[in-house]
Amino acid sequence: MSVFLHDVAVALPDHVYPQSRIRDVIKAQPELDRLGQRLTGAAFNASGIDQRYSVVQDFMREADEEPGLFYDPASGRMLTPSTGTRNVVYTAEATRLYVEAARRVLESSGLQANDITHVITVSCTGFFAPGPDYAVVRALNLGADVARFHVGFMGCYAAFPALKMAQAFCEANADATVLVISAELCTLHMHSSADPDTIIANSVFADGCAAAVVSARPPAPGARALRLDHFETTLTPVGVGEAEMAWTIGDQGYDMVLSTYVPSIIESHIEGALSPLLARDPALAEAGHAGVERWAIHPGGRSILDKVQGSLNLSDDQLRPSREVLRQHGNMSSATVLFILRDLLEQAGDGERVCAMAFGPGLTVETGLMTKLGVAVPAGTPRDLPALAGA
Repeated sequence: MSVFLHDVAVALPDHVYPQSRIRDVIKAQPELDRLGQRLTGAAFNASGIDQRYSVVQDFMREADEEPGLFYDPASGRMLTPSTGTRNVVYTAEATRLYVEAARRVLESSGLQANDITHVITVSCTGFFAPGPDYAVVRALNLGADVARFHVGFMGCYAAFPALKMAQAFCEANADATVLVISAELCTLHMHSSADPDTIIANSVFADGCAAAVVSARPPAPGARALRLDHFETTLTPVGVGEAEMAWTIGDQGYDMVLSTYVPSIIESHIEGALSPLLARDPALAEAGHAGVERWAIHPGGRSILDKVQGSLNLSDDQLRPSREVLRQHGNMSSATVLFILRDLLEQAGDGERVCAMAFGPGLTVETGLMTKLGVAVPAGTPRDLPALAGA
């Protein structure tokens, strides 16, 4: 039985920061010595990011305004709220984004509340219970019998386990319609440090939310969808990368380890990670990754995209969707690949193959093979602004 990703809708916080603004705030922190300031400038300037969205509005405050939870504009100091305080903000702001993205994807896909049989929520940047799955069911008046699941704390690749779950539910029940929603508020955990891993994390992570609809219902004539063909999970060899990417809970937010060695590790193992996925398709088992026209590569950072492009000899056009999402939004952890798939739903031509991949703690490589069904949207077609304006 074929299963399809029918639509993706996104929601973004109100506040958008130029990358240069956050760079200058962090460079001014007293914890950074001259080396830390140089590393910060270099990381931000080479990030490939123009702007990032955040639920935190504090860094927009003028010098004569009162301090917020995260920043004192008078002194220019970043503040250090507790993990509990950050999670309170997460609970309120993530709920709004989950609900808004879910509402938008129901509207754009033409579904009604009673069509949804399963809700899968995804996040690694906060926790609360009853959780976002419950909040979505209540806010959108979904059925009280909707099956609810939460994929928590898996990191940047977590949209893939969620999509695999959705596929399995639809294969088991042809009438299932699954709502998959990923929301990440990474900027809640930004803090000042001269540690190179923290500097890199500060330079790339951002906030965003995306919701997708998955079902076994074939797309209607004239509609677009991605057929979910195959998924695979691969780990790098034992002892390789385990300490280079990690996400732990600290006293002042979550602490991210994102080593400068990660791009090189991915470069060395990317072809091996793709082999099990491509082997499941007879045509690609022979042609290899050269037979895949479209790519949705999680932009953990610009250097990761550079290494993947070089290793697989992909064209600039094939990397453009990933680079554009990175440029306009930064790394929104697990939600990011759904933003890219949203764009490819519009851009890819009928019958084109799509390979999606993401990397996370472990080092884990998740890959997915899909086929676009339906015509592409002409370039330049206007699209509704996805920001959660006025909320």
